[in-house]
Amino acid sequence: MTVGRAADVTVAHVTVARAGILRRFSRHRLALFGGITVVLLCLAALFAPAIAPRDPLLLDTSLRFIAPFQRWTFPLGTDELGRDTLSRLLYGGRISLTVGLVAMVTTIVTGAVIGLLAGYRGGWTDTLLMRFVDTMLCFPQVFLLLVVAAFIPPTLISISLIIGLTSWMEVTRIVRAEILHLKEQDFIQAARALGAGSLHIMFRELLPNVAAPLLVAATLKVAAAVLMESYISYLGYGVQPPLASWGNMLTNAQGYFDTQPFLAILPGVMITLTVMGFNFLGDGLRDALDPRLRMES
Repeated sequence: MTVGRAADVTVAHVTVARAGILRRFSRHRLALFGGITVVLLCLAALFAPAIAPRDPLLLDTSLRFIAPFQRWTFPLGTDELGRDTLSRLLYGGRISLTVGLVAMVTTIVTGAVIGLLAGYRGGWTDTLLMRFVDTMLCFPQVFLLLVVAAFIPPTLISISLIIGLTSWMEVTRIVRAEILHLKEQDFIQAARALGAGSLHIMFRELLPNVAAPLLVAATLKVAAAVLMESYISYLGYGVQPPLASWGNMLTNAQGYFDTQPFLAILPGVMITLTVMGFNFLGDGLRDALDPRLRMES
């Protein structure tokens, strides 16, 4: 009976905590805007084949440079090769968001594992790993991206992995700082006393307790990866034509900006909305998951 009551109390506490997180998040208007924007963008990219009015690769030079809203068959106009701009934006969103999500997973997994190992092991392991992190941080990410991209053919997966593997260092520092604090807590000492191994303690006891900062970092890393993909695509090292991404749409539009500015404005708006949406969502999650706010609510 006592065990049942304890379980009921635990469930009640978890329910109250979740309700408090949702309440704080719902009060953050920018976070709500960001969340709705992210959901709409992801749905548009996911259902692009059903929404897009035309094949994004279909060429028709007789339909070049139709302005937005000029013809109902081309709601957002056409580009320099007569391709439908709306269709290319939708399919480009699939590419850009896929790069962002794959790069984010790569960043979070790499940063979390290295930070967990450095923080838990300590000693020479911590020193060696953190000096490697410091060395990586000495080089600008764009420089690392361009150096690696020069030796690896640019594909969707390679670009995603390159972005992810050059942006994990901040995540490692966040995780390491949390682990250094958590590993001295009583529940870790109790796990050791009960004979739990290092792997069990790291991945079953410590890692779940850094889920909140990792979740916030994940949303921010998606935005950073989408922006970085656009940047390297603009430099010619990103997703290659004929595949459309928002970054290479901007690249293709730069020669026509004076006469057809909508070709650059439309993908620029999509990139801006995506970055803003994920950043606002990350800010809202950070505020909602802040333990100090949790105590106040």
